[in-house]
Amino acid sequence: MKLAQNQVWKQGDTYLRIVHLERLEVQYKAITNLLTGQGKHCHVSKKEFCRSIKGARLLTQDEVRVIWQTSEPQTPVNASESSLPGSGPESTGEIAPLS
Repeated sequence: MKLAQNQVWKQGDTYLRIVHLERLEVQYKAITNLLTGQGKHCHVSKKEFCRSIKGARLLTQDEVRVIWQTSEPQTPVNASESSLPGSGPESTGEIAPLS
C-alpha cells in the first residue's frame, strides 16, 4: 500500500488523516468525528505511522464523503444563547439606551 496525502484510515473509532507526507516523516491528524475535524496533530516517522495503521482500513474518498454527509453536527447545549463578543446590540449598529 502506498501512502498519500489526504488518505483517511479508520482504526477503531478514530480516523487518521495524512496531512503532510515526506520521504521519512508523516504528519497526520487523529480525528474522532470527521464532520467537526477536531483532533490532535501528530508528527511521526513513516515506519512508526505504518506500524500504527496496522489493522486499520483505508477509506475511499466516496466512503469519507458518505461518512461526512451522514454525521450529526455536534452543537453546544445553549447554542441559541450566544455569549460571544459581537453578539449584542452594539454589533448590529443599534444604540443601547442609557439607564
